Amino acid sequence: MKRSAQLLELDKILAAASSYAVLDESKAAILALEPTADLAEAKTLLQTTEEASHLLFTLGVGRVEYFPPRGDILERAEKGATLSMAELLDCARMLRSVRVLHDGICSLADESIVLLRSLAERLTYDRRLEEEIGRKIVNEDTLADTASEKLFSLRREIRQLGERIRARLAQYLSGDEKKFLQDGIVTVRGDRYVIPVKAEYKRSIRGFVHDRSASGATVFIEPEEVLEMNNELRDLIIDEKEEVERILKELSHAVGRMRPALELSLLLVSEADTFFARAEYAYSLKAAKPALNAKGIVDIIKGRHPLLDAAKAVPVSVSVGEKCRFLLISGANTGGKTVTLKMCGLFCLMAACGMFVPAAEGTRLSVAGVFCDVGDSQSIEENLSTFSSHIVNLKRILAEAGEYSFVLIDEPGGGTDPEEGQALARAILTALMRKGCRGIVTTHYTALKEFAYETEGFENGSMEFDAEDFRPLYRLRIGAPGSSNALAICTRLGLPQGTVEEARSYLSEGARTFEKTLRAAEESRVKAEEVRRETEGLKAEWEGRLRTLEGEEEKFRKEREKFLSGAKAEARRIVNERTAEAEELLLRMQELFAQETLSESDLIQARTLRNTMQRGTMSEDEAPVRAESVDSARLSVGQRVHVGSMNADGEVLSVNPNKQTAELQIGSLRVKASFGDLFTVAGKSSKEKGKEKDRVTVTRDLSSRSEIRPEINVIGLTVGEMEPEVMKFLDSAVLANFSEVRIVHGMGTGKLRAAVHALLKKHKRVESFRLGKYGEGESGVTVVTLR
Repeated sequence: MKRSAQLLELDKILAAASSYAVLDESKAAILALEPTADLAEAKTLLQTTEEASHLLFTLGVGRVEYFPPRGDILERAEKGATLSMAELLDCARMLRSVRVLHDGICSLADESIVLLRSLAERLTYDRRLEEEIGRKIVNEDTLADTASEKLFSLRREIRQLGERIRARLAQYLSGDEKKFLQDGIVTVRGDRYVIPVKAEYKRSIRGFVHDRSASGATVFIEPEEVLEMNNELRDLIIDEKEEVERILKELSHAVGRMRPALELSLLLVSEADTFFARAEYAYSLKAAKPALNAKGIVDIIKGRHPLLDAAKAVPVSVSVGEKCRFLLISGANTGGKTVTLKMCGLFCLMAACGMFVPAAEGTRLSVAGVFCDVGDSQSIEENLSTFSSHIVNLKRILAEAGEYSFVLIDEPGGGTDPEEGQALARAILTALMRKGCRGIVTTHYTALKEFAYETEGFENGSMEFDAEDFRPLYRLRIGAPGSSNALAICTRLGLPQGTVEEARSYLSEGARTFEKTLRAAEESRVKAEEVRRETEGLKAEWEGRLRTLEGEEEKFRKEREKFLSGAKAEARRIVNERTAEAEELLLRMQELFAQETLSESDLIQARTLRNTMQRGTMSEDEAPVRAESVDSARLSVGQRVHVGSMNADGEVLSVNPNKQTAELQIGSLRVKASFGDLFTVAGKSSKEKGKEKDRVTVTRDLSSRSEIRPEINVIGLTVGEMEPEVMKFLDSAVLANFSEVRIVHGMGTGKLRAAVHALLKKHKRVESFRLGKYGEGESGVTVVTLR
């Protein structure tokens, strides 16, 4: 399939995917990928890519840490070579990368990660060696003082001795010898401390000359007084270098001992990196995992060629290999036939490489082998014309393709006489059909379109074309052939109209009739499709509105039920209060009349109790009466009316018939109200109407929602003490119209929580309940949703 991969530009897809790899080895491995024809292997590759995607974008783990190419570092370490500090740091990066990948995957409890977990479990690393290298080596040129006790001691002695030498030489800089010096500094030549002396005074300072400046004006002399100290310093520096070499050698040997296991682990890390790169590339394409088969079935749903601009590409759906074995696509030039054909083949190759494809869920692809002859394959080196090169490709396909192979041919029989070309194309397709192949073919030949109509296993398809604007729509329609529209496209591209008309006159009568019929059918189909889309749009819009109305209706029903329930509960509470008050008054009256003799004070107390009972009940005079709308024609100043929106009575001060409003005096307020909001009260005497002006109506708001908190704490209560408290709390919450409340019962032994839950299950106003989430108190709190 190498030639097919080249023609379908798989290399560009692999290059794009490799850019997401972290390691250089992974990038090279992706670029070298070859599609597999083994169904089980292809499914395993896709499953691994799916696991990598789940790790990256759902679980947030799986990124491979970078380490530089290892080259021959491990091999040299195994053979006993001492690695440099920079090379050892690279080894530490390798060990860390292996460890991070292993721990990141193996620490997860997600059972969907199977293949990558198996890979991670094969990784070998040495955390102690990784940390030891990081602790002992500061950077590529420096070993830490604490790398060993001996190194620490040597460097401390070197620093102390160096300070003593500099202190002694400093005396030259400030003493009588200062006049002999070129500069007032102490310098180092060959690991030995020296002072810069003017050349003419070199014999004035006793010591050894180590160097001379380029101009000859300065000589660098080591005074005799520091000779022994410099010798001692030199010995210490040699000891330090030997200790550094020993430490590096020890670390190198440790790396060399684990070379075989580490080499395998690095290969596995690189392999994992290739799958993470495929997953990231799929995410960038918004690609989906296809279902695979080995029977030549290709069913693409809303596919987009990955090399096209995703914002501009028109999704195409293609189905071949199941209901029909070969799909013959026709239609206008530049209409997208070749792109669609190449997309189908490229998708199969991508899937065979373990890559997702930019299509919708449910896409099915074949990995039974892809063969294609696409584009102009003219070869100057092989002295082949376009026609000859196509024949060479078709010969290879006929020889190598087998049952269920997926074959793609772009305009077979082109580049020669049309009559012979279409005959050759028909023969080739018949031969491929006999071999059991599946595939897609593009053509402009009318005879091939008719052949597809007549032959079982073939199906016509066409790329849609806007006959009014003479532009392709890049949509594939299965079931009917398409017109080439070559002359229409020539007109759009600016060819002189006279030339186009003359060309049209040369067409045979049959060709003109066929093209005209195809165009008419296409125009009718496009119009029908537009009507269908518009109808579906309206249907979806009204279905959305209906769902919204149903949601509002359900919301209103629940609010109504809650309101009625609250009103009933409030009514029961008021009745119970009044009943209790009446019973108390009756009891007190019975106690009075139970006495043998009644005093004057007893009679006064009895009358007082009677009056109290009468005030607590509604007299017949205060019974509600039916309200009727006022007659606007008879409405007059001074008339008493009832204002419905304010539920209060008032006196008419003025009437405005034009605006249908009246100004009213309600208590101390002056308000305006429309005629429609004014009512008369029937059944009242004129005397009572006169008294209404002086009557004051007092109402009592029994709602106490503001005093009720949506939470109760029952920690410390027994089960018997808790139940009445919770029941009272729930009733108050229902009256206050709370939709959600919290019961704090604590964690403890769980006995109190179980009792609370048992009580909630029996309560009629409890719709559901759950334990608190993180930040809500978790299992120490139960959150209750009320009806």
